[in-house]
Amino acid sequence: MLTQVMVDAEKVVSSPADPNDLPGPTPATVRSAAGKAGLPPGSLVYVGERNEGEVEITVTGFSSDSHSERHLFAISDAFPVDSSWSVTWIDVVGLSSIETVREIGEQFGVHPLIQEDILNTRGRPKLELFDNHLYISLKAITLKDADYDVRPEQVSLILGRGFVCSIQEGPDDLFGPVRDRIRRDGRIRHLGPDYLAYALVDVIVDGYFSVLEKLDQRVEVLEEQVLERPTPETLREIHALRRAMVDFRHVLWPVRELVLQLERADSSLLGAQVAIFFRDIYDHTVQMIETIESLRDVVAGMLDVYLSSVSFRLNQVMKLLTVFSTIFMPLTFLVGVYGMNFQHMPELSLPWAYPLLWVVMGSIAGVMLLWFRRRRWI
Repeated sequence: MLTQVMVDAEKVVSSPADPNDLPGPTPATVRSAAGKAGLPPGSLVYVGERNEGEVEITVTGFSSDSHSERHLFAISDAFPVDSSWSVTWIDVVGLSSIETVREIGEQFGVHPLIQEDILNTRGRPKLELFDNHLYISLKAITLKDADYDVRPEQVSLILGRGFVCSIQEGPDDLFGPVRDRIRRDGRIRHLGPDYLAYALVDVIVDGYFSVLEKLDQRVEVLEEQVLERPTPETLREIHALRRAMVDFRHVLWPVRELVLQLERADSSLLGAQVAIFFRDIYDHTVQMIETIESLRDVVAGMLDVYLSSVSFRLNQVMKLLTVFSTIFMPLTFLVGVYGMNFQHMPELSLPWAYPLLWVVMGSIAGVMLLWFRRRRWI
């Protein structure tokens, strides 16, 4: 009996454990990708810190002669899609509902690993090509003016035949300008879903220009402060700007690679006429990268100027103190001599000795100041 129990125990220990059968609930939210350690691939876990608020779903359908816009509570309410629409755009704002991402995957046949990437807001911008859809992950950027904190927000785009699905991480709607263009019956109404995907990517990249402009303006103001009146607060701002530019660059470089892949992608979902528009976005990213590199060089130079300026001011102060100390050295010697308590000092009995001593000390100080000035030390 004991032998049989030991054999059964060995079987239990040696048999591999399935992660899906592990006890305990799967976490719904973690702050970093390390919190997903041990979970099977494709586990839908939100990675980030902005998993709050209600999910807002907007379905916009349009063709060359009509358009419709609806606000929904669930993805399933968007189906079946109106056959009169040439393009259907489903926009999801907020990632507080993992079930919404799961429904998107079921409705559009999105791979589980892509669903996992949608919820992983710490991921790198990327492009994935499939037979029936195309996945684009981007980072929108906002800048907190107080401390130049670059805050990236993940935006996921799923491009398929006749539809585009966009999923935004934050509560702010980034695509208001695109909605306005659809309402005004612009070019976007007469082209396919690939052009709509381009328009959404273009809005995100255009947002980089506003952040870059704020950084550029602050660099100009800070450059004047460094030359005229550098303070410890100036040094703090220089370091904050350097950190913001490094963070901005980390977002911008992968986006440039992604746009280049979109331009050269061999996919039936991307028409040849849209490639030239992605090439325009690529030119914008290259321009911004060159600008951010120039600003980084300027900020690095400002740090050197600040250190040199502080060192120069310190040297000026030390030089002035040294001049005064040198002038008072002989005067202190004379005062020390006549401050000694000796009874027989011949000058003490003379009535004109005291004013004569002042004349001598003043002459010594004047001669020394004149000599310092002729030597250009002061």
